[in-house]
Amino acid sequence: MKLKQLFTAATAAVVMSSSVYAVDLPTGTASDPLRVMMVPADTGGADVAEDYKPVFDAIAKQYGVHFKVMSGESYAAVVKGLCSNQADIAWYGPVTFGQAHKMCGAELLALDVKKGESVYYSGIFTKIGNGVDTITDLKGKSISVGSTSSTSSFNFPMAMIIDAGVDPVNDIAKVIITGSHTNSIAALKEGRTDAAAASFNSWEKAVNKGIIDPSKFRVLAKSEPIPNPPLAMNPNLSPELKAKLKAAFNDIHNHVNPELIRGYGGKKVDRYDANYSQDKMLAVLKKLSKVTDELKADLIDKSGK
Repeated sequence: MKLKQLFTAATAAVVMSSSVYAVDLPTGTASDPLRVMMVPADTGGADVAEDYKPVFDAIAKQYGVHFKVMSGESYAAVVKGLCSNQADIAWYGPVTFGQAHKMCGAELLALDVKKGESVYYSGIFTKIGNGVDTITDLKGKSISVGSTSSTSSFNFPMAMIIDAGVDPVNDIAKVIITGSHTNSIAALKEGRTDAAAASFNSWEKAVNKGIIDPSKFRVLAKSEPIPNPPLAMNPNLSPELKAKLKAAFNDIHNHVNPELIRGYGGKKVDRYDANYSQDKMLAVLKKLSKVTDELKADLIDKSGK
């Protein structure tokens, strides 16, 4: 079976899985905690549960809602976890949230907020002096990207490439799907690609750590603001529990050491916003409609050649 067929089959399996499990969700008590699942991210610690323990412990103390935190093996696994009722809360990238919303009605719980902002940026990066000065110069060149489920290391970069009039399947000579922001940047640094797609957070982290020399590499393109990766709720939770969770995440920064509040991937944030409009989130995701499942499958096939 071709990679393209496998990708389509896997997507269908996630949709089907949401209907084969009986809905019997935890209640959030100490003996029956809500299951929180995180997508893989580059900025968290080795033990993802430890990154979020202060916040979730504080919610348990202040609101009586208890949690068990775990990390999913892949973006798709975390979508499947929520949509098959094996998770009650999930922390997604925006695109992954869109997938879960489409598949099983996943509901927005909260965004993390840092320095008053609840948005972030995606970028395409390149080496100085390699002849790639605009996105259109990627024709005939190579690019590394992260997971096809990642908003900022795949979906927004591909949308920017398409908007620039470049066909990523037919115009770009080589596409390497690396699976993560870090690996995408590493492929550029090592000279395996002419450009790399990643979040600005991951790029700046690589620069600050001395992994990337800013005198040798530069930003080729920067995206429009993207809503921060959202916490999502299983739609089968009770209305009362959903309301309690929203109240808790809106307020919990008042009960935790500010240095211990964590957002997506384990990064330090100021607080959470549970009032952000789900409709607004979904409207932003509509801009990515050109990055279809068929295009992703074609690029998976292309990357395997």
